[in-house]
Order: sequence, then structure tokens, then C-alpha cells
Amino acid sequence: MSPRWEANPDIRTGRHVAYNLHAHLVFVTKYRRGVFDDAMLKRCEEIMREVCAGFEAELREFNGEADHVHLLVHYPPKIALSKLINSLKGVSSRYLRAEYTGRINR
Repeated sequence: MSPRWEANPDIRTGRHVAYNLHAHLVFVTKYRRGVFDDAMLKRCEEIMREVCAGFEAELREFNGEADHVHLLVHYPPKIALSKLINSLKGVSSRYLRAEYTGRINR
């Protein structure tokens, strides 16, 4: 690479592409009910990081409150954003419901 070009770690490259795609996602609970506590938000972040890793995406930022979560995802162009969102919502919902209802029933 030419010395006048500085390598930017945010720009990812493939064989025929250079890209820097980010998506700011906000997921809201049904009826904006405040169901998230600190422990649940921490677990939700772990789950979403795992899902992103499976898609070769990177969860750059995660933040949330009682009724919604914010994500900043850096993803490759070969992934349809709709499929990533579908997996993020579906997997996190399934895992959190199973773990949360398990704590209540014990």
C-alpha cells in the first residue's frame, strides 16, 4: 500500500470491495412496557454480540433502558440487513424469555 494512504481500521475490505456499513437499530418492547433491568440488559448484550459474530458483523455499541435498546452494528455487504435484524430480535427474545420465565418459576 502506498505510504500516503493511511490504513483506516473502520474500513473493511474484501476481494473486490471496501466498505464501512453501520446500522443504528432501536428495538422497543411491546407496548413500551418497562421490562428490562440491568441484569437482563447485560445478558441481552451478550446474546446480541454472539448473533452478530455468527453473521461476521460487529456490535460496536449497545445501550438500553427499561423499554428499549439501541445497537450500532458494523456489518458486511453480503448480509441482508433484514436477516440480521430478524435473527437479533428472534434469538434474543427466545433466550431472554426462556431465562426470565425460568427465574420466575423457580
